[in-house]
Amino acid sequence: MTAVIESEEHKALRSAVAALGKRYGRDYLTRTVAEGKPLTELWSEAGKLGYLGVNLPEEHGGGGGGITELSIVLEELGAAGSPLLMLVVSPAICGTVISRFGTEEQKRTWLPGLADGSRLMAFGITEPDAGSNSHRITTTARRDGTDWLLTGRKVFISGVDMADAVLIVGRTEDARTGRLKPCLFIVPTDAEGFQKHPIDMELNAAEKQFELVLDDVRLPADALVGDEDAGLLQLFAGLNPERIMTAAFAIGMGRYALSKAIEYARDRTVWKAPIGAHQAIAHPLAQAHIDLELARLMTQKAAHLYDAGDDIGAGEAANMAKYAAGEACVKAVDQAVHTLGGNGLTREFGLASLITAARVARIAPVSREMILNYVSHQTLGLPKSY
Repeated sequence: MTAVIESEEHKALRSAVAALGKRYGRDYLTRTVAEGKPLTELWSEAGKLGYLGVNLPEEHGGGGGGITELSIVLEELGAAGSPLLMLVVSPAICGTVISRFGTEEQKRTWLPGLADGSRLMAFGITEPDAGSNSHRITTTARRDGTDWLLTGRKVFISGVDMADAVLIVGRTEDARTGRLKPCLFIVPTDAEGFQKHPIDMELNAAEKQFELVLDDVRLPADALVGDEDAGLLQLFAGLNPERIMTAAFAIGMGRYALSKAIEYARDRTVWKAPIGAHQAIAHPLAQAHIDLELARLMTQKAAHLYDAGDDIGAGEAANMAKYAAGEACVKAVDQAVHTLGGNGLTREFGLASLITAARVARIAPVSREMILNYVSHQTLGLPKSY
């Protein structure tokens, strides 16, 4: 039975993180982005308070919780107007993969820093010709003695300029079949042959996007994470948390936009009544709230299933949660801007930038169309067209 009522501990976590987010707020994020800087102060304080590593093992400096707790952290920071996108990447994807499949040395080296925020790891899977189809990944690793040589390209990799290393999805040749299989490598960002190039985005965010070029990057044997023959299992151990955290990111953003619209609708008076008294304003906001709450329920279900070790069930729920949250976020932001009218497009109210940002949850880390493909094939058992 999946619990749908949060525990007192989870409620307390929400309240504490919300208080932290409120101290920084949207003004902090907007100002920092305008200065071209990362959200260092918020990231550092969240790390010191134990929020960044709440999902990581206690023996390695974490909070001993799971994706359930980490998704609460991200949602509440987002609802306060200052989400930390790298929560999706560093502790949720990379921290999870290393804690589940890494060697003891890899855990000792990376997890304490990921937990307290003093170290940060990016994640590299997407390629110019391999987006949703990870089977087309061309980044390959070949053996050279006991070392690995990694060659390839990655695009839309978040936060590489802040990262100490990137967890790269590559492919190695199966000695028995000769076929390429996925593997995960920890690649230091200062490694020889590692190049990063910023991508010029119209999306204004503190976290920059990069293209990576890997030109025979030499890695020691212990750069490989986990079993060379269990690549897909290890890969999806990181992708399910990514979808859950993206859902939390979207729900937080939607809640922030909705709160601004509600505040405006209560105060803005036309024809002797607040505009929120009119059903044409009130009902769409109520619908947006309902959609966000439903998306949160599915996100909670997905997180609980993942933390309980049900990877198959979590895969289905995580995809549904990400889809529902992305749609709810876009609708909430759209309705918020519409509620404010012309004011919704001003810098003063700060909602217009969310029109672009909200689309991220529809596009990344997997498009809504690919999620519909997943549900139609895996859940409904319908045939594939590809």
